[in-house]
Amino acid sequence: MERHKQAVRLVSATVRSLFERAEPYRIWHGSTNSTRPPHQKAGARVVDISGLRNVLSVDAASRTALVEPNVPMDRLVEHTLKDGLVPPVVMEFPGITVGGGYAGTAGESSSFRHGYFDENVASVEMVLPSGEVVLVRPEEGSEYADLFRGAAGALGTLGVATLLELRLVKAKRFVRTTYRRTSSIAEAVKIIREECAEEKGNDYVDGILFSKDHGVVVSGKLTDDGPSGGEKVQTFSHAWDPWFYMHARGLTEGLPSSTSSSSATEYIPLAEYLFRYDRGGFWVGQAAFDYFSPVPFTRFFRWFLDDFLHTRMLYRALHGSGESGRFLVQDIGLPYASAEPFVDYVADNLNIWPLWLCPLKTPKGPTFHPHLRAGKEAQGEQGVAGQMLNIGVWGWGPKDPIEFVKANRALERRVAELGGTKWLYAHTYYDEPEFWAAYGGRATYEALRAKYKATTLPSVYEKVRVKVDQVAPRGWKPWLKSLWPIGGLWGIWKGIKSGDYMLHRNATWKWRGDVEGKKKKEA
Repeated sequence: MERHKQAVRLVSATVRSLFERAEPYRIWHGSTNSTRPPHQKAGARVVDISGLRNVLSVDAASRTALVEPNVPMDRLVEHTLKDGLVPPVVMEFPGITVGGGYAGTAGESSSFRHGYFDENVASVEMVLPSGEVVLVRPEEGSEYADLFRGAAGALGTLGVATLLELRLVKAKRFVRTTYRRTSSIAEAVKIIREECAEEKGNDYVDGILFSKDHGVVVSGKLTDDGPSGGEKVQTFSHAWDPWFYMHARGLTEGLPSSTSSSSATEYIPLAEYLFRYDRGGFWVGQAAFDYFSPVPFTRFFRWFLDDFLHTRMLYRALHGSGESGRFLVQDIGLPYASAEPFVDYVADNLNIWPLWLCPLKTPKGPTFHPHLRAGKEAQGEQGVAGQMLNIGVWGWGPKDPIEFVKANRALERRVAELGGTKWLYAHTYYDEPEFWAAYGGRATYEALRAKYKATTLPSVYEKVRVKVDQVAPRGWKPWLKSLWPIGGLWGIWKGIKSGDYMLHRNATWKWRGDVEGKKKKEA
């Protein structure tokens, strides 16, 4: 704990010095899961918190953990599973950090029950923009309750999180996973709502639309009972394992619609389930094969190139190659009634498949998280807590930078028409009035900035908006990277240089039950 205190004192002193000079800064975490253009961050002062990356303690009795902000999900899960515990919401990419889950937006397949990641945080140690170190809690009446709520999703614009106390729940060995085939968008939405019902007893629910007439709703229940009667344990972390989305598609292709109660069931070890989308990054890893065509998208090459096809490496390559400027990556939270017209819009105008469906329990607005918005007359200033559906849209956009911006702007307009809200990790092109109409709460947010002396820092809008005049950065380096295959090769080199592939190779959460079983038999 003393090492942590010393590190926080250094962060506090750095922030205080910048505050006294009224200099804005950005926070350096050591990694990113944002797809916003990196060149927009150039030139700002940096507060380096990359060394805050340790799990300080796991308390099995209170079911809590004290965790520094740069601890990624896979390291967190490895620590908590030793005590038979797991966070209620675990981001499905292993490299997403605890601090990113609080300061950004993180909702996953357990969020229909547990809400966003920050709703399962008990307290946060935070360095205020003045350099003062405080402990903030969400309970009404606590001294910094307004800051706890306001900083959640505010991208570090109200302070720097340096330690988080997380609530945990009991873990079990497996997730009994059921795949239900759907044959229309409306049916997929209906089945997701059914699977989220309390009487179903599910711990996890999400879905994938492969087309308008083929979808799958995936539900999971935690269990200590393993497979029996010829059933097998299914894993997704090993190089020869299938990618999860391809596995789900293959299991359900031959099934009739879910209206006939037809489904497939299997047992997935808990950590394998939590990080099932890591290999292939859901399905965007296929885009790497599109880029490097004629390398065939076959099981052999997915095995051979496995080191490069985990999400950490894919993010490195995406930013290093410059292809983030033409790859459309958006997550949209929508009222259930708007899901079908939105999917129709994406299919007709962008032709991006598959699409991810994730049900969410959302808090009352205003918030920077996706939430149920009030009517237009309220300008998004009010809303209610409730359930909504996230739709992940990830695929190639127009190659021309101007057309790429137009496609994103058109998507934003359609989202607004349907009462939806975008996640702010992605490209955001709103003008400022549009932004505040979507997220609401400007007066509350500005009051918090004034109260906690954060007015010299960039606002959330200033951090997330893509500067259109910088969409196509000038200079010989961007031009060179735009030439195939130079950009892609440079992205691969950046990934290799990072060494991130070793993190997955050495991961201890990967299922090795079959090996352990053989050893016991041999003994």
